[in-house]
Amino acid sequence: MEQSETQLYLVPTPIGNLADMTYRAVNILNTVDVILAEDTRTSGKLLKHYDIKKPLQSFHIHNEHKKVEQVIEELKAGKIMALISDAGTPGISDPGFLLAREALKNDIKLESLPGATALIPALIKSGFPNDRFIFEGFLPHKKGRKTRIENLKEEDRTIIFYESPHRLLKTLKQLAEVMGEDRMASVSRELTKLYEETLTDTLEGLIEHFENTAPKGEIVLVLNAKS
Repeated sequence: MEQSETQLYLVPTPIGNLADMTYRAVNILNTVDVILAEDTRTSGKLLKHYDIKKPLQSFHIHNEHKKVEQVIEELKAGKIMALISDAGTPGISDPGFLLAREALKNDIKLESLPGATALIPALIKSGFPNDRFIFEGFLPHKKGRKTRIENLKEEDRTIIFYESPHRLLKTLKQLAEVMGEDRMASVSRELTKLYEETLTDTLEGLIEHFENTAPKGEIVLVLNAKS
């Protein structure tokens, strides 16, 4: 039977602007026994900013599979934990899915707090239809990349991708090849930060821009719905 009290909290953290941390998130982090962090150095700065003094444990993509069993045992023993990622909501292109799944399998009650994420602000800023959309996260780096894009050719909803600066141009060119150069798209980078920028143009126009201006920072790419 599911326990009545929450033992595991999935807590979003700011994607750039520290002021985007919610009061509830700070309160939860101040009350748990342990905070699981993607990068303890990055999270340490956030916790110091909010004067949160709780033990940190490493929980990242490279140790997630090995760490899950240990964490589940600690939760079953009665510990209250929170999982945070470097930025945004745990489980969205960040560690969290495996732990949430295993917690539920073990009847451990969990809560996912609402909060910062990059995909929704980028979608709203694009001006593209947002009543129906899909989130693709990061495309495969190599194997399966072209196939994934080809499979999206007939998708008629707005499509959201996460992308790294050094792969953005390659992605824009591959999308243009499959979707057409005149397809509208929007690139948002450094959301909530000092140099936040959103560029909306055809794929051809964006390719031309980024061929002359190297992109920097965290990037969300939004592809307009197929007309």
